Formats: sequence, structure tokens, C-alpha cells
Amino acid sequence: MNSIVYEKAYKLAIRIVNAYKYLTQEKKEFILSKQLLRSGTSIGANIAEANGGISQADFLGKMSIAYKECLETKYLLSLLKDTDYLENKAFESVYEDADEVAKMLFSIVKTSRKTDN
Repeated sequence: MNSIVYEKAYKLAIRIVNAYKYLTQEKKEFILSKQLLRSGTSIGANIAEANGGISQADFLGKMSIAYKECLETKYLLSLLKDTDYLENKAFESVYEDADEVAKMLFSIVKTSRKTDN
């Protein structure tokens, strides 16, 4: 799959998986980290589904879900930082990656909506 947003989402998912391992093994945090794992890895999965979509509406729907999952991921990262499960340096790095993907997805959704009308 040759898509910059897909590649960035995939790399973000790897970082999220590693954060999950750290949170569960080192911090013994199992609830928020599980939700972070789900939302953070579903971003790329939804992009992959969108790229295989059978219609423009299908594409737009999956990209919109990917964007919403990215927003949820950013929220959970902030919550984990503010509850002292993630150190500021690690948080900023992963959050920056998630924010970049979110901006790309927002742009794709916005552009797709214009061409869908």
C-alpha cells in the first residue's frame, strides 16, 4: 500500500504497541493502555479498509473513522501523561506523530467531502 498517511499510521501503531507493552509491563496499567492499543492500531486498519473501499462513500466513511480513532488516541495519550503513566518526553514524541496523522486524515476527509458533493 503506497500511501504516506498509511505509512505514518503504521509507524504510529508500532509506537502504540510498544507504549502498550511499557504501560502494562512497567507501569502495571491495563485499562487505559488497552483502549490506547485499540484506538491507536485501528487508525491504520481503517485507512487500509478505506483504500480497498468500493465507493467514494465507503472510502470517506472509513477515513472519517480513522480520523476519529486518531483523536481518541490523542486524548488517551494526554490522559496517560496527566495521570503520570507516561513521561512528558515520551508523550510529546508519540503525541506529535498522532497529531501529524490526524492533520493528514482531516485534510483527506475534508477534500473527499468536497469531491463527494
